[in-house]
Amino acid sequence: MKTRQPIISDDEHRVLKFRPRTLAHPPGHRGEPDQQVGHEGGQTPSADLSRFQRDREEPDDFRHRMLANVAALAFTVALTAIGIWLAMSIADLRKTQDCVLMGRRDCAQISTPRGMNLFGS
Repeated sequence: MKTRQPIISDDEHRVLKFRPRTLAHPPGHRGEPDQQVGHEGGQTPSADLSRFQRDREEPDDFRHRMLANVAALAFTVALTAIGIWLAMSIADLRKTQDCVLMGRRDCAQISTPRGMNLFGS
Protein backbone atom coordinates (compact mmCIF):
# COMPACT_ATOMS: atom_id res chain seq x y z
CA MET A 1 0.00 0.00 0.00
CA LYS A 2 1.27 3.42 -0.90
CA THR A 3 1.63 6.05 1.83
CA ARG A 4 0.46 9.55 1.06
CA GLN A 5 2.58 12.55 1.95
CA PRO A 6 0.76 15.76 2.91
CA ILE A 7 1.16 18.66 0.55
CA ILE A 8 3.14 21.40 2.28
CA SER A 9 2.86 24.96 1.05
CA ASP A 10 4.88 27.98 2.09
CA ASP A 11 1.80 29.66 3.59
CA GLU A 12 1.57 27.08 6.39
CA HIS A 13 5.13 27.59 7.64
CA ARG A 14 5.57 31.28 8.22
CA VAL A 15 7.52 32.73 11.13
CA LEU A 16 6.12 35.98 12.48
CA LYS A 17 8.39 38.40 14.29
CA PHE A 18 6.86 40.25 17.22
CA ARG A 19 8.37 43.40 18.61
CA PRO A 20 8.52 43.62 22.41
CA ARG A 21 6.35 46.26 24.02
CA THR A 22 8.07 49.23 25.57
CA LEU A 23 6.97 51.28 28.56
CA ALA A 24 7.35 54.53 26.66
CA HIS A 25 4.14 54.07 24.67
CA PRO A 26 1.70 51.63 26.34
CA PRO A 27 -1.31 50.73 24.20
CA GLY A 28 -4.38 52.87 24.80
CA HIS A 29 -2.54 55.81 26.40
CA ARG A 30 -1.35 57.61 23.29
CA GLY A 31 -2.63 61.07 22.61
CA GLU A 32 -4.33 61.68 25.96
CA PRO A 33 -3.20 65.17 26.99
CA ASP A 34 -4.92 65.35 30.40
CA GLN A 35 -2.62 62.79 32.06
CA GLN A 36 0.64 63.76 33.67
CA VAL A 37 3.57 61.63 32.62
CA GLY A 38 6.00 60.51 35.32
CA HIS A 39 9.58 59.39 35.08
CA GLU A 40 8.74 55.84 33.93
CA GLY A 41 6.13 56.74 31.32
CA GLY A 42 3.13 56.26 33.61
CA GLN A 43 1.02 58.60 35.65
CA THR A 44 2.33 60.19 38.81
CA PRO A 45 0.67 58.96 42.02
CA SER A 46 -0.58 62.45 42.90
CA ALA A 47 -2.45 62.69 39.59
CA ASP A 48 -4.23 59.41 40.30
CA LEU A 49 -5.31 60.20 43.87
CA SER A 50 -6.19 63.87 43.49
CA ARG A 51 -9.63 63.09 42.09
CA PHE A 52 -10.53 61.22 45.31
CA GLN A 53 -9.40 64.01 47.63
CA ARG A 54 -12.14 65.93 49.46
CA ASP A 55 -12.20 69.27 51.18
CA ARG A 56 -11.69 69.22 54.94
CA GLU A 57 -14.71 71.46 55.51
CA GLU A 58 -17.03 68.79 54.12
CA PRO A 59 -18.27 66.61 57.05
CA ASP A 60 -18.30 62.82 56.82
CA ASP A 61 -21.67 61.15 56.51
CA PHE A 62 -21.35 58.63 59.34
CA ARG A 63 -25.04 57.66 59.21
CA HIS A 64 -24.75 56.60 55.56
CA ARG A 65 -21.52 54.75 56.26
CA MET A 66 -23.07 52.86 59.20
CA LEU A 67 -26.16 51.93 57.16
CA ALA A 68 -23.93 50.63 54.38
CA ASN A 69 -21.93 48.58 56.91
CA VAL A 70 -25.12 47.12 58.43
CA ALA A 71 -26.44 46.24 54.97
CA ALA A 72 -23.14 44.57 54.08
CA LEU A 73 -23.16 42.60 57.35
CA ALA A 74 -26.78 41.49 56.81
CA PHE A 75 -25.95 40.37 53.27
CA THR A 76 -22.92 38.44 54.51
CA VAL A 77 -24.91 36.73 57.28
CA ALA A 78 -27.71 35.81 54.85
CA LEU A 79 -25.24 34.45 52.32
CA THR A 80 -23.50 32.39 55.02
CA ALA A 81 -26.82 31.01 56.31
CA ILE A 82 -27.89 30.02 52.80
CA GLY A 83 -24.53 28.33 52.24
CA ILE A 84 -24.79 26.32 55.48
CA TRP A 85 -28.39 25.31 54.70
CA LEU A 86 -27.37 24.23 51.18
CA ALA A 87 -24.42 22.18 52.47
CA MET A 88 -26.62 20.42 55.04
CA SER A 89 -29.31 19.70 52.44
CA ILE A 90 -26.75 18.23 50.05
CA ALA A 91 -25.28 16.08 52.85
CA ASP A 92 -28.73 14.79 53.82
CA LEU A 93 -29.57 14.06 50.19
CA ARG A 94 -26.27 12.19 49.76
CA LYS A 95 -26.94 10.15 52.90
CA THR A 96 -30.41 9.19 51.64
CA GLN A 97 -29.08 8.36 48.20
CA ASP A 98 -26.35 6.13 49.67
CA CYS A 99 -28.98 4.32 51.74
CA VAL A 100 -31.15 3.69 48.68
CA LEU A 101 -28.20 2.53 46.58
CA MET A 102 -27.30 -0.04 49.27
CA GLY A 103 -30.72 -1.61 48.71
CA ARG A 104 -32.30 -0.64 52.02
CA ARG A 105 -36.01 0.19 52.13
CA ASP A 106 -36.22 2.24 55.34
CA CYS A 107 -34.31 5.27 54.07
CA ALA A 108 -37.04 7.90 53.96
CA GLN A 109 -37.75 9.88 57.11
CA ILE A 110 -41.48 10.06 57.75
CA SER A 111 -42.57 12.64 60.28
CA THR A 112 -45.98 12.55 61.92
CA PRO A 113 -47.51 15.06 64.32
CA ARG A 114 -47.18 13.99 67.97
CA GLY A 115 -50.91 14.04 68.74
CA MET A 116 -51.90 11.90 65.77
CA ASN A 117 -52.05 8.12 66.00
CA LEU A 118 -51.14 6.04 62.94
CA PHE A 119 -54.44 4.13 63.04
CA GLY A 120 -56.67 7.22 63.27
CA SER A 121 -57.92 6.73 66.84
